[in-house]
Amino acid sequence: MKNHLFTLSLLILSYQSLQAQDLSINSGNPSQFKIVTVVESIVPMGLGRSRIIDSQTTVDANIFTTERTDGKKSSQNEIDRRDIKVDELEETKLLNFFSATGINFQNIASNDAVISSKINSMILEGWTLTYVTSGVESNAGADDGQGIFITRLFFSRK
Repeated sequence: MKNHLFTLSLLILSYQSLQAQDLSINSGNPSQFKIVTVVESIVPMGLGRSRIIDSQTTVDANIFTTERTDGKKSSQNEIDRRDIKVDELEETKLLNFFSATGINFQNIASNDAVISSKINSMILEGWTLTYVTSGVESNAGADDGQGIFITRLFFSRK
């Protein structure tokens, strides 16, 4: 009898927990998303281009989307690349990671201050920073002096 009561109690608690999670997920769904991209160059001596990029254009991805029915035939060639490019964007200048003498910690700290300012501005506008992802591109050869560190900041708001 005690085992049955314990099992029943456990089932009720599990059900209530799932219902609470479902409510919190459905009631907290953001209605708008925005991605801000940070590109930091590792090209030394100021030759690279480091920026915060914030698109100011709303785009319908369906316009640029096609479907394949047999895995081979595609009408992607009918979509002109220049139609995908947006003209309205905010571009915030950042410093490169490297100077002529190597890694420049002052540049990194300066970039952190500017990026923090951007995030704080977005929060004041009602956005919530919901996810961050990053990656590095470099050929990594013996004389590799080029590459970028890219970070995408995902914001949402209701």
